[in-house]
Amino acid sequence: MDHNSEKISHILEALPYLIKYSGKTIVIKYGGAAMVQEELRGSFAEDIVLLKYLGINPVVVHGGGPEINQLIQSLNLNTQFIRGHRVTDEPTMEVVEMVLTGKVNKQIVSLIQEKGGRPVGLSGKDGGLAIAEKYLMEFEDDTGHKQTLDLGLVGQVTEVNPQILYTLQAEGFIPIISPVAASKDGKTLNINADTMAGAIASALKAEKLILLTDTPGILIKGQLATGLNKQIIDGYIKSGDISGGMIPKVECCLEALKGGVKRTHIIDGRVAHSVLIEVLTNQGIGSLIE
Repeated sequence: MDHNSEKISHILEALPYLIKYSGKTIVIKYGGAAMVQEELRGSFAEDIVLLKYLGINPVVVHGGGPEINQLIQSLNLNTQFIRGHRVTDEPTMEVVEMVLTGKVNKQIVSLIQEKGGRPVGLSGKDGGLAIAEKYLMEFEDDTGHKQTLDLGLVGQVTEVNPQILYTLQAEGFIPIISPVAASKDGKTLNINADTMAGAIASALKAEKLILLTDTPGILIKGQLATGLNKQIIDGYIKSGDISGGMIPKVECCLEALKGGVKRTHIIDGRVAHSVLIEVLTNQGIGSLIE
């Protein structure tokens, strides 16, 4: 096959997916190396802009942990993590909102706009997009007794009002969302970005939820696992093959599926154009959970 024929072949490979996803929504959680490395930041922005111009509706939910840590350290604030969760007091919450909504969100908006897109930055507080309540973490200690941890101003989404997203999409805009929300009594709460992405994907009945990570996907004994369902995942968690920070990611995917999302993916954000590879190629990338 000559070079031109190979190019045409790749374009035609994308055709059935363009037909399938035309007018549909894909929610992408953006974080990790893809947010830090300049080349990956550029390729991610290009992916999002191209999807929109191809008639697919991307919605981006982003993290920003490293940026938050840097500012907390520079301000000499104390920060504490318990079982992987940031304890968030009022000074820390101010930093979280400042970094996520005021800095990182606008950086992503600028980058996508530079690539030709029409992004709009917002947080869960805008237009009542996401309502949250205080999250109390429950777990079993080493003796098997149930414990409850108060993590401060950390929330879990209880309600999503997606009308603002529908309005933006209809006008050709790309929503870029920071994971900050308000409770019914007006308190600002820090939301896990994966959880926020899953809740928004469920509310939009998205065709796909894609979580970008710094791993190839779900690794079982060193091998990439895909085509997983709840029963298989529960078995892997019980056996310890899925552990640590991957557990909340797969639980997020399972909740999104329960909420009406068609397919969920955990993919390697360290691969340039990983979003396009997942959406528009036969092979895809990373781990599929359905």
